[in-house]
Amino acid sequence: MNKLKYVLLILFIFPLLTQAQDTTSNSFGKGIRLVAEDSSFSMKFSTRFQTLYDGSLNLETDEWDDKLLIRRARIKFEGFAYDPRLEYKIELAVSNRDNGKVAAESNLAANIVLDAVLKYQFAPGWEVWFGQTKLPGNRERVISSQKLQFVDRSQVNSKYNIDRGQGVQIHHEHNIGKTVLREIGSVSMGEGRNLTIDNIGGYEYTGRIEYLPFGKFAGGGDYFGSDLKREKTPKLSIGVTYDQNNNAPRARGFAGDFLSEYHDIKTYFIDAMFKYQGFSSMFEYADKWTDGSPVTSDGAFYTGTGLNLQMGYLFQNNFEIAGRYTDINPETITGYEGITELTLGVSKYFVGHSLKIQSDLTHINNEFSDDELRYRFQVELAF
Repeated sequence: MNKLKYVLLILFIFPLLTQAQDTTSNSFGKGIRLVAEDSSFSMKFSTRFQTLYDGSLNLETDEWDDKLLIRRARIKFEGFAYDPRLEYKIELAVSNRDNGKVAAESNLAANIVLDAVLKYQFAPGWEVWFGQTKLPGNRERVISSQKLQFVDRSQVNSKYNIDRGQGVQIHHEHNIGKTVLREIGSVSMGEGRNLTIDNIGGYEYTGRIEYLPFGKFAGGGDYFGSDLKREKTPKLSIGVTYDQNNNAPRARGFAGDFLSEYHDIKTYFIDAMFKYQGFSSMFEYADKWTDGSPVTSDGAFYTGTGLNLQMGYLFQNNFEIAGRYTDINPETITGYEGITELTLGVSKYFVGHSLKIQSDLTHINNEFSDDELRYRFQVELAF
């Protein structure tokens, strides 16, 4: 009788064990895709994280500081709802480095939500976006942090970008022969993401034009770092953005300290991306200013100019060597520090930007403080 019990138990458990691990037709780096049986919605679920080692040497004192952290950890859902022309994207940031309060004395923004946006294609070549997502600013900012050529974005982006916002955007794309033109317009709140209070200042208006004289890049390559598609013919994209943030209350418009005065902050960006047979280069210039003095009684708006130049070559074994020059020139009256950086980067791509190892070495020339030598090493995993 006891033997019979054991036999029955094995017969019951064995089918469960054989079915415990499901298989999927999805491949690594492409996310997990689901489509409703009645085609009423689709969803792609993906996640990624970056583990970063960051060390810096003070070249005057020989003091070494370092840290190891999860630089980014993201969860993303995207697909369509009800109609294939109605797409959505939700992206959440779950690492400490991605989050934080907007001011020491308040918690006006829970920065977990990065993107929550609907995109509706209401006519061929036309889309309207509604919700929170990246504004059509400098190219390097719009490129996903998963798809960068270096460990992280340049100082031009960190000092002058216009980041994300809540509002509405209109996107248009059309062809003239082989040439591609894109126009984007945006109206947003202008105070950063996830604010739960009434609009403090005015609204933010952004316009961008992109010109691709040789046609589209393979796989959208004008918006990821490195020439992973190894373009068979030269490809070039030139972009120009103008942004005006009316009555901005924060030092950088969308971020930074809340100041006692509200100023109109105006920014323009000029950028370009070029790729051909493993070679890639990117150029960005930023100029940010305010009407009148940027200085207030309790701080200053971050205004000035920035220049970033970078290029790299991807070898057939998917190793890449890249160099970058960055120059930051804040307005002298603001008291912010000028910075010049020279960076050498080495990357190995195992599965494109979904599984890669990146490292870079940077000499940092600071205007007011000691010069530094910084080394970073990062592993990225995404599926």
